Amino acid sequence: MPERGELVTLPGAVPPQDDASPDQGVPWHFGDPFGEQRAAARSVAVVDRSNREVIAVPGEERLSWLHLMISQHVSDLHEGEGTEALVLDSQGRVDAHMVLAHASGTVWLDTEPGASATGARGDRQSLLEYLIAMKFWSKVDPRDATDEIAVLSLLGPSAPSLLESVSLPAPASLYAVAGTDVLVRRMPGSFDLLVPRAERLAWWERLTNAGARPMGSWGYEALRVEALRPRLGVDTDEKTIPHEVNWVPSAAHVAKGCYRGQETVSKVHNIGRPPRRMLLLHLDGTADTLPATGDPVQAGERVVGRVGTVAQHHELGPIALALVKRSVTPDTPLTAGGASAAIDPDSVPPDTPGLGREAVRRLHS
Repeated sequence: MPERGELVTLPGAVPPQDDASPDQGVPWHFGDPFGEQRAAARSVAVVDRSNREVIAVPGEERLSWLHLMISQHVSDLHEGEGTEALVLDSQGRVDAHMVLAHASGTVWLDTEPGASATGARGDRQSLLEYLIAMKFWSKVDPRDATDEIAVLSLLGPSAPSLLESVSLPAPASLYAVAGTDVLVRRMPGSFDLLVPRAERLAWWERLTNAGARPMGSWGYEALRVEALRPRLGVDTDEKTIPHEVNWVPSAAHVAKGCYRGQETVSKVHNIGRPPRRMLLLHLDGTADTLPATGDPVQAGERVVGRVGTVAQHHELGPIALALVKRSVTPDTPLTAGGASAAIDPDSVPPDTPGLGREAVRRLHS
């Protein structure tokens, strides 16, 4: 079995310099992080994301059981389909985020390293321990599959043709899953490849030999920030609810019921006004240092949010995701960790229209 950090030792690979990075064990970049981003934007790049944990859920009741455990509607998830989902606590706050792929009688869940959830007694458990504890008499058998499966991601407009060149399918619809030994799942802006971990290096070489440029987590994270895609534990804190980070409806279904935290999801969706919202900040590139994850976002002396992912983008320069109070207007001058910051107005999500109290207010106005 190859070591999980095998690709970090490839020629030209630079490991993360921050010991606290959630991407320890995968390459940070390959010598030219901006060139890697440009390749992903204009042609195709491949990223090692094999630090993600993978959980396999086989068993004849896998769909009906998962339907009760997670925030997404999966009771009718067909073979060859995938989705995103969350585990919430009883107050509707996000415990875990995962991406699903249903294939060959198994639902594969890939999630962040060290994913955990709040147990029945209020204690923190690994996500796998939580799922096992909730098994009861259901005909399912969740197991750790991280030593079986590794995740690689392809980004860029040429990704479909490159997949074809290495005899892999390129699913046409979002979250569709295809393949046998290697599963290919279409994601927003990318394709995830779930490859046998023992063949990870061989597939990396096959993809790069076919024309995919190696890209590290630096470039992947910068493009994720540009696309306003949150990352659990970086762009979220212990109070985050799904609406604040655009996980409704992509990862949380507002109408299915029967899952922990559903009341909060439904209530906030109907009101249409979460207390905070995730925004893209443009940072002052002349500052000596950039903010760090967890630093305060301030309007004058008032703390109005927290910094999430901070990235250096090949076109936008220094940018960050931040959770900011929804009362803050897009033209408000801000500082993030002491550096000047401006809200990208295109990142401001609209309030949910025509629902709940807002609908009643308009009816009587």
